[in-house]
Amino acid sequence: MADEPPRRRMHERMGMKMPTRDEMGENRFLKPFAGRVLRPDLWRFTRRSVPRGIALGMLAGFWVPVGQIIAAALLALPVRANVPVAVVTTFITNPFTYPFWVVVANRLGRFILRIDAMTVGTPLNNQVRSEFGMWLSWFLREAGVTAFGMVVLGILFASVGYLLASFGWRLRQGKRRRQRLRLYAQQHKRKLTE
Repeated sequence: MADEPPRRRMHERMGMKMPTRDEMGENRFLKPFAGRVLRPDLWRFTRRSVPRGIALGMLAGFWVPVGQIIAAALLALPVRANVPVAVVTTFITNPFTYPFWVVVANRLGRFILRIDAMTVGTPLNNQVRSEFGMWLSWFLREAGVTAFGMVVLGILFASVGYLLASFGWRLRQGKRRRQRLRLYAQQHKRKLTE
């Protein structure tokens, strides 16, 4: 046991230079907010803060098209979510996957709303005759359906992410506890036989 090397943090294993808490506190942009932003409970991995961070990151990822990381970090403060987890989770919608999610959101929004099926008479885009009016009608219809789909995807992924993280955390803690109890029982059994 004494010969084992000390456990290195993930960013050390990957060779990344991560700022320390003190370095972040001295940053000129964070200095006015350092007391609020650098609270230890926002950076600790706990059974409550990690699922909150995942849910918040999913919501920010789907609901905020630009500036998701900043939005997730700022929204993590009042809900006491884990800031690093919230920030990393926003990468579910990155520039490479965003077109895919827009198509999925559009199809989901169209499926849920069924815009043309609910229109009485001729659909709205047939009532507008000018070229610009037709383009504007199409854009507003598709943008609204897609925005609604993004809201639904955000709520769905945040809920599922929260539940999976909570359940996974509980399983992990249960497994660790069983291992500790097993080790304790073995040690106790050895003491009794000696």
